[in-house]
Amino acid sequence: MRTIRSLLWIGSGRGLAESGVTEAPELDVTWVPDLDEAIRLPRVHFDGLLLEPTEATIGDLAESIGILRRVLPRTSLLVCGSTDLGIRPDQAVRAGADGALLFDSARSGPGIVSEINEALDAIRDAKRTGGPTRSAAEMPDRPSTQASGPTADHPNDEAAAPRFITASPAMQAVSSLVDLAASSPSTVLLTGETGVGKEVIANELHHRSGRKNDPFVAINCAAFPESLLESELFGHVRGAFTGATQNKTGLFEAAAGGTLLLDEIAEMGLALQAKLLRVLQEREIRPIGGTHSTPIRCRILAATNRVLSDEVASGHFREDLFYRLNVFPIRIPPLRERQVDILPLARHFLARHGPREGKPGCHLSLASGQLLESYGWPGNVRELENEILRALMLTPAGELITPKALSPKIVEILEPIAQGARPDETLREALDRVESWLIRRALTNNGGRKARTAKRLGLTREGLYKKIKRLGIE
Repeated sequence: MRTIRSLLWIGSGRGLAESGVTEAPELDVTWVPDLDEAIRLPRVHFDGLLLEPTEATIGDLAESIGILRRVLPRTSLLVCGSTDLGIRPDQAVRAGADGALLFDSARSGPGIVSEINEALDAIRDAKRTGGPTRSAAEMPDRPSTQASGPTADHPNDEAAAPRFITASPAMQAVSSLVDLAASSPSTVLLTGETGVGKEVIANELHHRSGRKNDPFVAINCAAFPESLLESELFGHVRGAFTGATQNKTGLFEAAAGGTLLLDEIAEMGLALQAKLLRVLQEREIRPIGGTHSTPIRCRILAATNRVLSDEVASGHFREDLFYRLNVFPIRIPPLRERQVDILPLARHFLARHGPREGKPGCHLSLASGQLLESYGWPGNVRELENEILRALMLTPAGELITPKALSPKIVEILEPIAQGARPDETLREALDRVESWLIRRALTNNGGRKARTAKRLGLTREGLYKKIKRLGIE
């Protein structure tokens, strides 16, 4: 796999899209719309810089390039592109001086990607052989404008950070359901895969309700053995069992007029489920060893990553309790069903954790963002947050988070993409090339055993044989 090289593009987003640069997996591209934004970038090293002249810079191209030379002195190559604005080739070459690569709109697309790669290689070769290099200098301290999301201005202000971050229709529908449920005292059942943010949604529901000034209490039912879980929920009186040396207030009572979230409710044993059912029916509890019942005022929310109807069918969950809990169900979709939320969430985690980790000013490169969006995220939002924390640990403060800082499971997609990234191929030919590469790798990893390879790839043995024959794999 080719080394990923970094490129800063200064100019219009339309020009970036039309250039074809973003389609090159070996180029890690960062885009800013104008010179001012480029000057405000944190101390980030780029292998190359491409200035697309605009109405604002065409008047004095040499001056604009001179400014960039001063604030980005470590940039190995200045790539200057002429557009339809009437820039003469000699003007662009003189402005670019010793590090200019001239191209025009007619040569956009795969051709310019190859030219940029060749130019970057030539610069690196010149450095290795003792060619002239520019002196290093520090960039001026400027506030970064790259931090995205609502917490960019107050990264340490938890109150300023929204609890609910979404851009997807699926989660906007969830938000609408949360609004409806917030005004009702009924029990809400939150369902969804591990890591989708069920507790976040529960917290949001609490804060949108009239109970927001009362406690929000959450307990993971899977974290306690049943005897201890009962004590945690209901409390106990002194002497109720060995070790009960004093009275203990349960969480039903501690939540007062607020909200109690029973997370992983499906892990609760059948005996305790029966007691919970009575609480939901009678709205009162009796501590372990107690003789008097106490009314409760809290609202009860439940959450699970299992399908409770299946648990009922298998005998692991009480049917009557299921119907008591399932008054207002809200399903939280997994992250793979709302890819548009990935980057807003990632930027939120950068703004939230960057200052805490001593890494303020870090932001995602274009290639890193594309890789995050292309990954399946089986661990959902929790896995994404952990990935951002890992990337921050591997990235110096104020610098660009490139694919090199991402986990191998995320960047491994670059390898098959690079195998099929040929500008002269059709989509079918490129897909065949990637498929052939994946099958060859799987055969190698499984010692050439076709039955085992087919199983690993999720194919039948006959299906694998057909693909091997069609793709000409030996």
